[in-house]
Amino acid sequence: MTDSMLYFLNRKNNKMKNWKKFLIIFLSASISTTFSSCEDDEDDITPVTQPTTGPTQNIAEIAIADSRTDSLVVALETANLVATFTGTTEYTVFAPTNQAFINLLGTNSAWNRISDIDATTLTNVLLYHVTAGKVFASDLTDNTYINTLNTQGSVNNEATVIEVDIAGGAKLNNSSNVEAVDIEATNGVIHIIDAVLLPRNIVELAIIDERFTSLVAALTVFGDTLTGALSGNGPFTVFAPTNDAFQRLLDSDTTWNSLSDIPRATLNAVLTYHVVSGANAQADEITQDQVLTTLNGSQLTVDLSAGAQLITSNMAQGNVSIIVTDVQGTNGVIHAVENVLLP
Repeated sequence: MTDSMLYFLNRKNNKMKNWKKFLIIFLSASISTTFSSCEDDEDDITPVTQPTTGPTQNIAEIAIADSRTDSLVVALETANLVATFTGTTEYTVFAPTNQAFINLLGTNSAWNRISDIDATTLTNVLLYHVTAGKVFASDLTDNTYINTLNTQGSVNNEATVIEVDIAGGAKLNNSSNVEAVDIEATNGVIHIIDAVLLPRNIVELAIIDERFTSLVAALTVFGDTLTGALSGNGPFTVFAPTNDAFQRLLDSDTTWNSLSDIPRATLNAVLTYHVVSGANAQADEITQDQVLTTLNGSQLTVDLSAGAQLITSNMAQGNVSIIVTDVQGTNGVIHAVENVLLP
């Protein structure tokens, strides 16, 4: 970090302290509590002070008062989002630390301060750290997804997701550690994280989810041809085989011990059979007997008669169950399937 940046950060911190004091006074002055009293004609009733229980500050007030989230408050103020977290609507906020924002600025030479980030990008990033309702640490489970308030890039304004890992310590998107949890506010809960999260496309979501390492390995057999295409604008709907699904595929042929043993033409045909281009089809938009044309030109048929399943062109395969739905990225959606689909 340059001396000029250090000077700027020191000045920012001093200004932030004064600004925070002003904003705390402003927020406190803007919140009024109405007390009701009753009057008895014969007896004077002495009011009894009830003990205070539960949180007393809203999300914005807690963030303003916590020195770890100075930069987050600056970002929220820059994006005109502070008021969102002063009301009664409940949210869960994954709050990046000051160092997390410094690290983010270091990823782009044009960003010397938070205000250098264009408004749309900053708003999308901040909303990607928020989910509706109260989500406590005990509510998080391994290999699951959280719907955020960010809808960047999704065709029907669908909520993009954060991937959660719990095993070995709580981590989000396989990149950000959770440093403090369950800071409860009157209108939600805050968890402190050590990196700024960025909305992910479908390729990036597959990469960060340990259940799709075989799929990612299969895609990269072709260099960046397939991953590059699937990182484009889309939209795409991807039926993603799990690692177990790929192992079952390898076990189906005694000459296949690894992905490299599968003929490239066969592997390419199989992989492109899992992609529907031009559609962001979430689970509630897939209907009984719907026919989906895949990237390789073959078709899949939807069967909802016994759970969400797909009928492939390979009559010997049988129905394949969809086991995870609506993993929404910025350019499409992923649904996990229990077996590799055979064209």
